[in-house]
Amino acid sequence: MPLYMDIHHLEGPVSADDVAQAHMADLQTQDKYDVNYQRYWVDEATSTVFCLVEAPSPDAANTVHREAHGLVADSIHEVKEGS
Repeated sequence: MPLYMDIHHLEGPVSADDVAQAHMADLQTQDKYDVNYQRYWVDEATSTVFCLVEAPSPDAANTVHREAHGLVADSIHEVKEGS
């Protein structure tokens, strides 16, 4: 299954705790779309969030975000894992 990195540029301050709650909502929603949100990173200084996700398509990944908490990604990039 393809691996994607999605990027969210949020308005206003964002905290790691807020993103942790959104990630938990993703985990509770993802199975019905055959999606696996694996990890995320937060840059609180720029209100930017990065999510690593296995999904059948970028649309499926964004559908999980939309349903779980409403914060869809601004961009999604297919990536290949390296070491």
